[in-house]
Amino acid sequence: MMKKIIIPMMLVAILIAFFEQQKTDGNVYIMAGAIVIFMYGMMRLSAKTPSKSQDKNEENVQ
Repeated sequence: MMKKIIIPMMLVAILIAFFEQQKTDGNVYIMAGAIVIFMYGMMRLSAKTPSKSQDKNEENVQ
């Protein structure tokens, strides 16, 4: 459910950042906000991915 919200939110943020970058007098605050939204989405999506070191530590315990 959460993935269905985060991915479109990230895509909209990327599109806003690209369009704002193309302007000659682009607003820095809009660009920063779009980057923050994109990074927040990446953080939320990557939080569910297990790290490789975590898998190695679990093998050593058993």
